[in-house]
Amino acid sequence: MSLNPIRPWRNIERRKSRQIMVGNVAVGGDAPISVQTMTNTDTSDVRATVEQIQRCAEAGADIVRVSTPDEASTRALREICAESPVPIVADIHFHYKRAIEAAEAGAACLRINPGNIGDAKRVKEVIRAAKDHGCSIRIGVNAGSLERHLLEKYGEPCPDAMVESGLDHIRILEDNDFREYKISVKASDVFLAAAAYQGIAEATDAPIHLGITEAGGLVSGTVKSAIGLGSLLWMGIGDTLRVSLSADPVEEVKVGYEILKSLGLRHRGVTIISCPSCARQGFDVIKTVSALEERLAHVSTSMSLSIIGCVVNGPGEALMTDIGFTGGGAGSGMVYLAGKQSHKMTNDQMIDHIVELVEKRAAEIEAQAEAAE
Repeated sequence: MSLNPIRPWRNIERRKSRQIMVGNVAVGGDAPISVQTMTNTDTSDVRATVEQIQRCAEAGADIVRVSTPDEASTRALREICAESPVPIVADIHFHYKRAIEAAEAGAACLRINPGNIGDAKRVKEVIRAAKDHGCSIRIGVNAGSLERHLLEKYGEPCPDAMVESGLDHIRILEDNDFREYKISVKASDVFLAAAAYQGIAEATDAPIHLGITEAGGLVSGTVKSAIGLGSLLWMGIGDTLRVSLSADPVEEVKVGYEILKSLGLRHRGVTIISCPSCARQGFDVIKTVSALEERLAHVSTSMSLSIIGCVVNGPGEALMTDIGFTGGGAGSGMVYLAGKQSHKMTNDQMIDHIVELVEKRAAEIEAQAEAAE
């Protein structure tokens, strides 16, 4: 929030990783933590896939992953990449030819498991294609698909097995003189994923892609992801992330940003501070916040807005936000601007008025930023 000073106890010291490029998006080093999602359309349906990518990009997605399980998908990928407003990651699992085709089609990154691609010769062909076409690679280790020999060695998926898998795959790439890679060690179990990520973070300087895989539906998956990803980000681990939800991919992007915003790691859009509502509320807080979230979804400028139902905490919260509204009585409340009381507004006109104030302030911030460049 723009009015909050930086305090030492709020600072997160990020792990030092080397930087790679996914298309025009820097990942690792001092680059902002990027937010990803994945399409769930039939990739061969170019129109539907591109439309979903555009919706995700409008919501703030920096990178979008697209599944390419067959030749029809990689054929469609060329047009998808050409029309996409953000870099595309091609999701590859077993067939090395799909990876080569995806690189040729314009994918910015190949998500592969080198151990599943085949023998050393096939791996070399994939790496050559990545080099020739400027692709980076994500090594994607998953607790649900660990190599048989590791399961036999450890008895079950565990952090040590996942870290060993990741390091084995890193060795394959580096033995072929390829270092434009990032790595993920995902699991659906929060404890397993967190421990595996801590292990891999200590073992390599590669950029790390965070995710709690197969986290669940919108509510349960958001909670699980916030706990798992939030704890790792708090420790400074993570250079890019995807929140995996059984929901619209746009929701994954929104949740990803909310996690980063809550830790002060990315700032995009309006952060609404609102009370849970109670009998003291001077207006319907829940309906108001829901309406404002919808009406302000298009605002990408970082701003803070407090919507508090009564004067118990309202004035205090308003002191720390760009714009605030605190419920009073007799059908009206107080509007705060830059932490100071400004004017009263009736409850029935409050939503339209706040939207107008936010849009005006966003335009001012953008104009100031342009003038400073």
